Order: sequence, then C-alpha cells, then structure tokens
Amino acid sequence: MFELRRLRLLAELAQRGTIADVASRLSYSPSTVSQQLSVLEREAGVPLLEPDGRRVRLTPHGRLLAEHAVRVLELDEAAREAMRSAQSGQVTVRIAVMTTVAEALVPRALAELATSSPDIRVEMREMPPEEALDELAARAFDLVVAEQYPGHTRELHAGIDRTLLGTDPVRLAVSAESAATGIADLADEPWIMEPAGTAVRDWAVQQCRQAGFEPDVRYEATDLGAHIRMVAGGQAVAILPDLVWTGERHGVCSVDLPGSPVRELFAATRVASRGSEPIGRVRAALAEVLADHRPAGE
Repeated sequence: MFELRRLRLLAELAQRGTIADVASRLSYSPSTVSQQLSVLEREAGVPLLEPDGRRVRLTPHGRLLAEHAVRVLELDEAAREAMRSAQSGQVTVRIAVMTTVAEALVPRALAELATSSPDIRVEMREMPPEEALDELAARAFDLVVAEQYPGHTRELHAGIDRTLLGTDPVRLAVSAESAATGIADLADEPWIMEPAGTAVRDWAVQQCRQAGFEPDVRYEATDLGAHIRMVAGGQAVAILPDLVWTGERHGVCSVDLPGSPVRELFAATRVASRGSEPIGRVRAALAEVLADHRPAGE
C-alpha cells in the first residue's frame, strides 16, 4: 500500500521539477524528500527516479505512478471537502490573484463575504497568473483568478476547471496633453509594458504590430501604478485594463483600441474542488463585484 504523503512528494516532483523546489514548497529538507522518495521506490519495486546531471528526473515508471498519484490526491481532496461540508465552523479558502484584482475586486468581495458568509476565511496572495496556475495544480491555492486576451488563450491544465467571472475592457493610456486618437498615432512614442513572456506583453506588442509599427518598449514594470505615473508624467504610453482605475486618473486619458477589445477574467479551481460550496461563494462574490465595477473618472 502506498502512503499518501509519499505519493504527494512524487506528484510535487513531477510538477516542480527539482527536489529542492519540492522541499521548499512543503517545508521539508531536501534530504527528507529524497529519503521518502527512496522508500516509495522500494514500495513500488521499480526505479522511479534517475540521475539527470546534478538533479534527478522521473523514469517512465515514475511518470506513470505520478499520474496515478495526482488522481489519488484528487480523491483525497474530494473526501476532505465532503467532510468539511458536513461540519460547522470556519472554512479557509486560499486564493491567488493578479494586482488589479487584488486592488479592485478583493476588498469589496471580502466585505460582501463578511456579511453573507462569515464562516469563510479568505487568505489571499498576489501573484502573476503564469505562476499562480502552476501553484493551483500543486495545491498551494484553492482558487486562482487569471486573465486571457483575445486570441491568446492560456494553456489548459489537466484537472483544472475554469469559470468565466466577466470581462474587463483594455484601452490605450496617454497623458492628458496627448493629441492621440488611436494606436497608430503612438508609433514614435516610448512605451511602458509588463515584462517579456507575460500574456499581456505579447498581446500588447501584437496590437502595435497590427497598427503597423514595432513599439519602442523602453520601460518594463509589473506594477501598473508605475505605468500610470509614467504616462501621467508624459514619459511613456501604455495599454491598461479598466480595473486599474480605482482612484483618480491624475492626468491620464484613455483612448479606445480598434475593436474595443476586452480581457477575460476567469476563476480556476481544481476539478476535485468543483462541488465546494465555500469556494463557490468566494467565486460568486468576485464575479458580482466585477460586474458592478465602474472605472473611476467615467
């Protein structure tokens, strides 16, 4: 009989790639992880790991058992959820969200939940969607709010459910003194964008190329507040979602992009948590707040 704790270590290794990362995530020492995986190998009766330089990788048998381990962990999670649903008392829902969601939606959703669902304790971490979706699959969170842009669908992860929360218009951001009426007018302007490799950066660059120019991306920042300040000061132009406008615009004007595009905001949960009432209530609160959001200055 395989021990659930050791199966989780194997599943985490398949997800994260290194024993050091598994140890860090689960608060074990690397030597403890290695020892427990060695025990699992003896239980399995076949090699599960093999050397890969200074690291290890899963053998075909290891990958096969890791796939089964994921399903076993899903059943364990579903059983625990069923037990929680049958009990009274406070339930914790762990969420990971983007900066704009953390600032524009979460505070109002928490206020609504404090009244309607005082039995739910929400723990939140701000994290880029690219990282948060991986952490969701690794069971670090119960719900992740992520985004995707027109024509740029995010990778689909096995065992993960998605629910559309709503849409968020995306527009050009220029200084109040700018005479620009469209993206083509900004071909010679310096741009500020999020780092290369993010979905929004790839999409923003495509908007410029479709308008016939390669953007001069002089500045990179994950903090959209920095984008706003650079635009307001006349040092750059940007593409920003409406959710960023939770306060005064401070000298920044919005200009529509061709076709008035919107980004989709979706809530991702593990399939094993599909029937969780607390997670469902948190998701519903976020969707309700998003539907009611009106950008400042409009």
